[in-house]
Amino acid sequence: MNVVDSCGWLEYFADGENADFFAPAIEDTVSLVVPAVSLFEVFKRILQQRTEDDALRAIAVMQQGRVIVLDNSLAISAAKLSFDLKLPMADSLILATARSCAATLWTQDDDFERIPGVQYIKKKSKTLSGSPQAE
Repeated sequence: MNVVDSCGWLEYFADGENADFFAPAIEDTVSLVVPAVSLFEVFKRILQQRTEDDALRAIAVMQQGRVIVLDNSLAISAAKLSFDLKLPMADSLILATARSCAATLWTQDDDFERIPGVQYIKKKSKTLSGSPQAE
């Protein structure tokens, strides 16, 4: 199973320099798990930089995987990860989702660089995949 961090989705959609790193995980839709918070982050970022139609098309691609909604158990698990690893809320929700599904997390977010169960690649350049801003 695979979870792609929001920055990975944005890199893929922008065809950034690391898009090929994320492509196998994204294109294997049978093994793809998508945290609902990633839908929020990706939709918002694309809406900010492109059009609503572009954002909706991206979400349609993401929904080819299995979307995991936030429930009580996942929220508590994420809060614990956030506390223990000093992660922001969205990052902890994404990591908790990956762990709850025994999935590998694919990212270029350096907050995850040394965390077990994460496939990390250093971000090469500034693209549409800049860190999504939480509200």
